Amino acid sequence: MVRYVVCVIALLGPSFCDAQRTAWKADWIGIPTTIGDTNIWTAFRKTVDLDRVPAKAPARIATDSKYWLWVNGRLAVFEGGLKRGPNPRDTYFDTLDLARYLVKGRNTIAVLTWYWGRDGFDHKSSGRPALLFEASLGKHGVISDTTWRATRHPAFGNTGPPFPNFRLPEFNIHFDARKDMSGWNQPGFDDRTWTAVQAYGVPPVGPWNAMVERPIPLWKDSGLLDYINGAGIPPVSDGRVVIATLPRNITITPYLEIDAPAGLTIDIRTDNYKGGSEYNVRTEYVTRGGIQRFETFGYMNGHTVEYRIPPGVRIIALKYRETRYNTEQTGSFSCDDPILNTLWQKAYNTLNVNLRDAIQDPDRERAQWWGDAVILMGEILYACDGHGRQAIQKAMRNLVDWQKPDGVLYSPVPAGSWDKELPAQMLASIGDYGFWNYFRYTGDTALIRYVYPAVRKYLGLWQQGPDGLVIHRPGGWDWLDWGDDIDVPLLDNAWYCLALDAASRMAPLAGYTVDTAAYQARLRALRSGFDPAFWTGAAYASPAYAGRQNKGVIDDRGNGLAVVAGLAAPRRFDTLRHLLREDFHASPYMEKYILESFFLMHDAQGGLARMKKRYANMVNSRLTTLWEGWGIGPEGYGGGSYNHGWAGGPLTLLSQYVAGIAPDDPGFTTFHILPQPAYLRAIHCVVPTIKGDIRLDWARNPGEERLVVTIPPHTTAMVGIPKLDSALTRLSIKPRAAGAHARLSAPAGEDARYFFVRAQAGTWEIVLHPA
Repeated sequence: MVRYVVCVIALLGPSFCDAQRTAWKADWIGIPTTIGDTNIWTAFRKTVDLDRVPAKAPARIATDSKYWLWVNGRLAVFEGGLKRGPNPRDTYFDTLDLARYLVKGRNTIAVLTWYWGRDGFDHKSSGRPALLFEASLGKHGVISDTTWRATRHPAFGNTGPPFPNFRLPEFNIHFDARKDMSGWNQPGFDDRTWTAVQAYGVPPVGPWNAMVERPIPLWKDSGLLDYINGAGIPPVSDGRVVIATLPRNITITPYLEIDAPAGLTIDIRTDNYKGGSEYNVRTEYVTRGGIQRFETFGYMNGHTVEYRIPPGVRIIALKYRETRYNTEQTGSFSCDDPILNTLWQKAYNTLNVNLRDAIQDPDRERAQWWGDAVILMGEILYACDGHGRQAIQKAMRNLVDWQKPDGVLYSPVPAGSWDKELPAQMLASIGDYGFWNYFRYTGDTALIRYVYPAVRKYLGLWQQGPDGLVIHRPGGWDWLDWGDDIDVPLLDNAWYCLALDAASRMAPLAGYTVDTAAYQARLRALRSGFDPAFWTGAAYASPAYAGRQNKGVIDDRGNGLAVVAGLAAPRRFDTLRHLLREDFHASPYMEKYILESFFLMHDAQGGLARMKKRYANMVNSRLTTLWEGWGIGPEGYGGGSYNHGWAGGPLTLLSQYVAGIAPDDPGFTTFHILPQPAYLRAIHCVVPTIKGDIRLDWARNPGEERLVVTIPPHTTAMVGIPKLDSALTRLSIKPRAAGAHARLSAPAGEDARYFFVRAQAGTWEIVLHPA
């Protein structure tokens, strides 16, 4: 299996990155444990003397499963490590620079590790708790070896029920402060009674095997913050639950400072403790006597934190730390319809919580289901900075690196307790909206070369019948969507068409040019067989499903996806537009593609009307994130989670179609800005790209239509000014900051919907006037 190394901390320069590719000298180290023991917290310490502080101190660190790092008593990493693994065998390691934490003279390195010891939907346990550490501190090197000291942290233990549901490898946290080792992570602590560690070998060594550098950044750490209602938290507990309010649904670790007698139990959880109708994670804190501070290290998410504090306890402070995937919102969308603005922002909030070790849901599973990931990838490309693209790259590599020997792709991956194929999701993953969509927006040929052999192998498992239509593949879980009235053959063929189309484009990029002709032959057979097999005269429906159409039932998913896949002929659009305004069977997962079909059929009015109708309850809700179904809990699908990334498709659609910004050539060398404003009178949009930000301000004013667009350097855009008023026919174009290329932007014709301007790099004002 091919290994890969990505330098996450690029700002440290080539020499730092090169250091991460060197062979390991450190041993995996640990203390004796019982085979099968789980939920183990281990404290490690090492001191080193430095005659000077180096300008850079590159370090590598790994563990199964998570770690916290202090240098000279200062917190350097809060929750390091990624869930295993990059593939079914190997282990991730982190890279960081310790220079700013070092001092001349004696330095103390302290590490707390948390070993889960069990598989989950999103984690493959190695089977052994251990630490791997290696740092270059100028002339000095520090490696994990038998000179380190360690002990099992005595304050951590197991809670009673309820426990996290079976999908999660994480445990609840139980911390008994009466057993705490005060100051163990500070300089000067006496660790002579601790155990001398054992060495298990230098990488690559089992059970951790080869080491793969963490391909995404360390978490963004806010530090400790006050709750929104911090001033209203009671100074003394009366025994009732203290509800601490967060600014929105975010991922946090709660903190408390209290004065209490010893032996009381405080329960800490969020309002989302049963998000998705399953128990997630919580914390139990047992007090020692006196003033004490505690922060739980297991992250949670929600809108509020619930502290169950016994009566009489003096509350000095309650705070929280937000840790999240380290990407920032650089894209945006706003218009004169506040409903759409709220929907875009709630979609982004949901995306923000759905990024962590993988592109995942944060509730009952914390797992990377690839049908969800495909939709979230589109949102990342329209909303996030370059770190967001690293999350996509990791997801793509994970998917192909976990491929089974027989060619089956499955998700969630990474995974330890799940390996069932969802065929429709796998086709979506490798298709036009998955792998190929990433390439369209980035031009990352190297990653396409890496993933394509797995795509090729997987598509080899699929077969077509004599009529050209794909033969249904049930896989390990025969699931296409929540909800009712699912026309399976219709969806199968649309997803397969999208996968074949993407593969035919990827093949030559990966050096498999001969594959293209075979894919195109399959596509021709499918396309020629599709209409005769499925068009009934009133809708697309499979023969087994067509009888239900007589009762007024059609599958909106399959008909929308037929448009998206290019299988629906334009002459069918009037009929399809009408029926997609009337039929509502899809969950939010498939709704994205139905909504997209409206824009592809040039019916933004219908698309926005359906979008607002479908999402009305989510927009109007006090909740700041979007849901798994159209309701929550028992009124929803699956577990009824109120935080599910697959519902965020409108974010992509509003930026891509309503603002109209999308690439024509991979990586935005050329792109278009073709707004579909429908009833809107003003649109503002920023789209981050690898070439720079694209900006659009469009307004419909009395007697004119005005656009201001910013085109990044070394790109060209085809800008379309919508023909909304037949009296407006004259264009004026002037640069605002176009530089040397101002003379190159000019009108470029028209069609039935737009006047066109070919715009070069710079900022342009384009006004459509009366003749």
